[in-house]
Amino acid sequence: MKEKKPKKTIQAEKREQAMIEGILEGSPDGIGVVVVRLECGCRKMAAVSKEGDPASEIIMYRDQAQSICDKCKEDNGSFMRTRESFIHWVEPAPSAEKQKEISLKVLGSSTAH
Repeated sequence: MKEKKPKKTIQAEKREQAMIEGILEGSPDGIGVVVVRLECGCRKMAAVSKEGDPASEIIMYRDQAQSICDKCKEDNGSFMRTRESFIHWVEPAPSAEKQKEISLKVLGSSTAH
């Protein structure tokens, strides 16, 4: 039986899942985690509250690396270098309308996400 993949829905990768769970564990007000994947391979993550405000510190990391890349050290992971971004929602997820409202507040209306 083939698994159906949702259309155009960006989801957390397995290696991101542990970071997401750790961020949420330390963020009782978090209803989701914003994941920003940069062109260089680094990632930025932070919990978001039901009002669309930060619910944790921003975590920057790079898979299988001691630290983030030199470019991110210079510009703190500039949004101009965003490859894709999305919010990983805690279950039960907010309504589609609330998700859209928070996504717009947090990620803006760019086409990168």
